[in-house]
Amino acid sequence: MDHDTAGRTSRQILDAVGSAVIADDHFLETVMTGILARGHVLLEDVPGTGKTLTAQSFATALDLSFKRVQFTPDLLPSDITGSNVFNEATGEFDFQPGPVFANVVLADEINRAPPKTQAALLEAMGEKQVTVDGVTHDLPDPFFVIATQNPVEQEGTFGLPEAQRDRFIVKTTMGYPDFGGERELIDRRADRTAQAPSVTSVIDGERLPALQRTVESVTVDGTLRDYVVELGRATREDDRVDVGVSPRGIQRLFEATRAAAVLDGRDYAVPDDVKSVVEEAFAHRLVLTADAGVRGVDPATVVDDVLDRVEVPAVSPGR
Repeated sequence: MDHDTAGRTSRQILDAVGSAVIADDHFLETVMTGILARGHVLLEDVPGTGKTLTAQSFATALDLSFKRVQFTPDLLPSDITGSNVFNEATGEFDFQPGPVFANVVLADEINRAPPKTQAALLEAMGEKQVTVDGVTHDLPDPFFVIATQNPVEQEGTFGLPEAQRDRFIVKTTMGYPDFGGERELIDRRADRTAQAPSVTSVIDGERLPALQRTVESVTVDGTLRDYVVELGRATREDDRVDVGVSPRGIQRLFEATRAAAVLDGRDYAVPDDVKSVVEEAFAHRLVLTADAGVRGVDPATVVDDVLDRVEVPAVSPGR
């Protein structure tokens, strides 16, 4: 698949999802960027903004299997990965796959569960496999997690550990719809007999890997690669940051940059591609100092300041 076709196909997927989900274009593009880059996406927002509908709509548009896991304080790791169940007929234990065995897994309100259960997703997210009683089971391909979480200041939540936040290629937020969007929600509810907007499959699920492979052939100029590295290293030098972006985080920004180029139908990346995804790729990876936390410093502000400090390279179009 060429990059122009990949870009047009991606836009068709976004249009299909946008017909059902009331959200701004940048939010949907960020989620699509994560999917193209074979990454996992973390959505943070208050309940009732449409996070679950977003995940389900992308799965439908991509013609992929979908499973939802509602995270609760009593959820066990085996409730996610599956477990071995004794079969009386054969006298042996048979593996019963858990809900993680799907192309798209929605980890709903992931921060409602304790860290031990959250960690059950780590191997699946990082290695695309799970190990139960010493036996490794491969997950479907493609596989990606869309996790939602409520803001950590709400009661009954557990903050995600740094290692798990680092597994998500991007973190984004839906925010509240504008007036027109909320009015549309009311109009939909007012006429229950009307056909509600529904998402249709845009591509066959087997074509998604071909769409994702176009990302791997995007040309990124050497000076732009330096820019990506410099941005990551600059976060470690900020006095408001205790732990800056990891090498993995820098790689994820590089991958998201190439995906952003594909979304625009190009086979080469430009600085604006980096700028369009850097906040979503970096902010959730930063651990701020205690003093910065007391002063209410937002990690996104740190990323914005880093963007202002690091010089943007001059990259010729098409290089």
